[in-house]
Amino acid sequence: MNNEIPAIAIFEPLPGKEEEARETLRALLQLLAAKGYSRDLLFHDPVKNRYFALRYWASEEARARAHEDPEVHTFWAKLGHEINMLEVYESLEQVDTL
Repeated sequence: MNNEIPAIAIFEPLPGKEEEARETLRALLQLLAAKGYSRDLLFHDPVKNRYFALRYWASEEARARAHEDPEVHTFWAKLGHEINMLEVYESLEQVDTL
């Protein structure tokens, strides 16, 4: 059984911070993957200059560990000065369409 937990975050880079935010995100996603917390996909809407981060937490335990990890907090704090978070969806349920 797959214990992954999907989450989606929608954000915009702050003016003049787009490259800095992308570097921070790159490092954060590498850290999350290396520690086995999640796997992530990042999408960009060039028209509105919005980003859509799709995260699959490995499990509820992995998500809890990430939320307590000081290394992860360092990146989240840095992103707080580089992006404007528009929406976050943490409790998503898959819909069976078949």
